[in-house]
Amino acid sequence: MIKSVSVLYIDDEPDIREIAVMALTLEPRFEVETAASGEDALSRLMDKSRVPDVILLDVMMPGVDGPKALQRLRQIPWLVATPVIFITARARESELTHFLGLGAAAVITKPFDPMTLASQVKAILGLD
Repeated sequence: MIKSVSVLYIDDEPDIREIAVMALTLEPRFEVETAASGEDALSRLMDKSRVPDVILLDVMMPGVDGPKALQRLRQIPWLVATPVIFITARARESELTHFLGLGAAAVITKPFDPMTLASQVKAILGLD
């Protein structure tokens, strides 16, 4: 039996969340949940029983943006090792280096290709 992979996709744009869910569920093993903000995700993740296998995190959001959310996630003991992948339109080399330096497992640039998003995440996680 193939183990399912729980994915939490955090983005303040409803349309992007919807496209991401459709794209990620092209991979049958992915079980995708979404959050509309960094605050929403952080409050949900305080429940130890809802720890995802990977978090996809938009960089630019109002309130708690991606980098702030990652910093706070890393302070939660049961999320310290959870891979976080930034999703961002900010793709200059210096920005990508900065995001990786914050502890992100990888950075996927927007607009992402819905047909390859699941494959990109699988490759980052070392699946297959």
